[in-house]
Amino acid sequence: MKNIAILCSGGDVSGMNAALKRFVEYSFDKGLTPYFVERGFEGLIDNKIYKAGYSDVAGIISRGGTKIHTARSKRFLEQKYRKQALDNLKSHGIEYLIVLGGDGSFKGMQKLSDESEGLGFSGIPSTIDNDIAGTEYCLGVDTALNIIKYAIDSIRDTASSFGRAFVIEAMGRECGYLALVSALTSGAEMCLIPEIPYELDHYKKRFKKQIQEGREYFIAVVSEALKNSEHIAEWFEQEIEVESRIMVLGHIQRGGNPTVYDRLMAFKFITHAIDGLLEGDQSSVVCYNAGGFTRQKIENVAFKKYRINSELLKLGTEFNK
Repeated sequence: MKNIAILCSGGDVSGMNAALKRFVEYSFDKGLTPYFVERGFEGLIDNKIYKAGYSDVAGIISRGGTKIHTARSKRFLEQKYRKQALDNLKSHGIEYLIVLGGDGSFKGMQKLSDESEGLGFSGIPSTIDNDIAGTEYCLGVDTALNIIKYAIDSIRDTASSFGRAFVIEAMGRECGYLALVSALTSGAEMCLIPEIPYELDHYKKRFKKQIQEGREYFIAVVSEALKNSEHIAEWFEQEIEVESRIMVLGHIQRGGNPTVYDRLMAFKFITHAIDGLLEGDQSSVVCYNAGGFTRQKIENVAFKKYRINSELLKLGTEFNK
């Protein structure tokens, strides 16, 4: 029986535990012995590696976060620590490694791949930012969007009751995907993301007209990448003359009970990752596009800039008309 390991790196997402459950069960189905690596690449360096069984994944599918924990590792940037990580994998007889993470995690995975001999590596895009090149969907995104949806729907009740403007800051690092999709699907009046230029004067003319026609409150969704939530709140009070509040959703967006879609995508991502390794793929990332899965070379994913779907961007430009 060949040995296969899995680790989580970078930010946690809902759906990682579902992926771990599928990993253990499908590994056994394929005649593999599954191993867990605690705390990502840090755990790989410190040899926090152990065999996993059915009891380790019982009851975790509904939980957010990751049972095996995650971390970011500065030590992993140094070759001597990567060698130590590889030596630890070899000491356990591990031939395959699956990495759940983002582009930084995949760059680390490629370093391991380049410096190892005979080991197979597979990446699964796992970040709520949905900013990985080569895939239109990353594990955890649907759960994050649903949490934002619930928050905006709740905030709207207060906004309408008080006649206020609420500036809601969504996560996403340098990518405006979460903010854009959330604004479109929540009926927001304003959406500001780094990918779409905007003119506050355009908003001012429209909002003033809407107030004259009876509008009493506003919902603005702003990407954290712009770092301007306070400025927008002040703009509402000074230019639109509407009392405003800021709501920074923060890390609540990363946790929570994973949606059915994220559980299913975790199942599919893991299945394609293990199948690819058994078919001889030595270093790839499982990507999802146009309703189907493919496996792409790491360099085509980790070292290219992600761009939001042009159709979504076109819809987003309508906010600034």
